[in-house]
Amino acid sequence: MKQKIKSSVLLIFLITIQATGFGQTSIKLYPGPAPGSEDWTWSEQKFGNDPDHGILYNISEPGLIHYPAPKDKANGTAVIVAPGGAFHILAIDNEGVKIAEWLNGLGISAFVLKYRLVRSKTDNPLQELGPLMQDKERLDSINAPVVEMAKNDGIEAMKHVRENAEKYGVKSNRIGFMGFSAGGTVTMSVALSAPEKLKPDFLVPVYLYRNAVLGAQMPEKKTPIFIAVTSDDELDFMPHSLSLYQDWYEAGHPSELHVYENGGHGFGFAKKGTSSDQWTADFENWLRVRKLIP
Repeated sequence: MKQKIKSSVLLIFLITIQATGFGQTSIKLYPGPAPGSEDWTWSEQKFGNDPDHGILYNISEPGLIHYPAPKDKANGTAVIVAPGGAFHILAIDNEGVKIAEWLNGLGISAFVLKYRLVRSKTDNPLQELGPLMQDKERLDSINAPVVEMAKNDGIEAMKHVRENAEKYGVKSNRIGFMGFSAGGTVTMSVALSAPEKLKPDFLVPVYLYRNAVLGAQMPEKKTPIFIAVTSDDELDFMPHSLSLYQDWYEAGHPSELHVYENGGHGFGFAKKGTSSDQWTADFENWLRVRKLIP
């Protein structure tokens, strides 16, 4: 009987490992319900069956998915990755999982942030979001309370990784924050709202949406930034990256901006045969120049 119990426990353990991948672990950001959303009763859902473009929605319990760098490659750098999705969905694969796996290949430990989202009232969040994308003012108004929560989730993520840096095998002064679109909003909100000790050590906003960014407190320490966007961004986010670059540069922070001719919005890790495909190579070079990877 004991042997059967042990076998069952082992089977459950193996299934769990298979489900979360090689060494990946899920981390809760708060010991109980997340502050500000204690009365949320809905739970995280996945939309669609596309293995390359998975989408999450109705996230009420924020957390991190830890992708540790391989031990033979780990170099002490870590990046918190915030996928985008207009604060209604998370492009968890194209702007999360695949980014984390690529960073692992560079010896970087990655933490994919699942921040709180606006509740979807149906099982088709894309259909709900579509009309709102044509009315950014209304979308911003609906999103505003959740942007505040997502910002707090990002700060809590920084706190967790920095306080547990030794446990994760990373250096507490080499923790960056990368975000795509709405995730870029979260990235810059953390950079401009977090207390100095919790501000990221470097920033990577990719086709960020700046209008909803919270905070105005520039980091006291020199904080390098790598900004990427395309000229043909369908949501017209290119000027947001230009203005951020200008402000960061004028504040005396090391600043680099890449505006690719084409690739549209949401290129993430997808290879599209456009000039935006170059961004990962440019970012790797930037990391090496900054001595964040060998």
